[in-house]
Amino acid sequence: MSDIKYSASMMCANFASLRDEVKMLEEAGIDSFHIDMMDGQFVPNFGMGLQDLEYIRSATKKPVEVHMMIKKPDSYLRLFTSKNVDTIYIHPEADYHPSTTLQHIIEAGITPGIAVNPGTSIESILELLYIVDRVLIMSVNPGHAGQVYLPYVGQKIEKLLSIRNKYKIEVYWDGACSLDKIEKFAPMGVKGFILGTTVLFGKNRPYSDILAELPR
Repeated sequence: MSDIKYSASMMCANFASLRDEVKMLEEAGIDSFHIDMMDGQFVPNFGMGLQDLEYIRSATKKPVEVHMMIKKPDSYLRLFTSKNVDTIYIHPEADYHPSTTLQHIIEAGITPGIAVNPGTSIESILELLYIVDRVLIMSVNPGHAGQVYLPYVGQKIEKLLSIRNKYKIEVYWDGACSLDKIEKFAPMGVKGFILGTTVLFGKNRPYSDILAELPR
């Protein structure tokens, strides 16, 4: 294992003191900030707002990534490409022509990624792997924090890891990201993990102590 990346799922942060949250996470050594944007249609929930994204982007020099859980993401893409973010993930199932949307992300100078739902097969996204840099594997159904890990996703992750070098992609994990999952899948090649309530938030412990205990 080397250079494992950890991203804070900011929908789980304490919004009563967002400035302090960003500062504490940054000082604790978080690698990036993960922003979940939901439209209430592709997933049965609403996520963070553009103003939240704008503030977090202005408050940190760390990378900021946007996870678009939005139907027809290309229709809203400029709202996010204009915010100086570093990575944008889309869900292929939410788009008529995901390759076109990904090309627009690339043209904006932003790292392109796809998020893969638990019920979406690796075989159905193979063509897109040629044009993305990152694949975000969802180990829970998208839309809500605090869900339970779906065991069958492990086999899909292993399948994706076995072909990652061919497609030159980095594999990231999102959902129910516990210490035992990190310890198991990081040595297998998962590059990064999105940390939410399972490990990072709501533990009444300093973020620095929690992050210091995670494998690097």
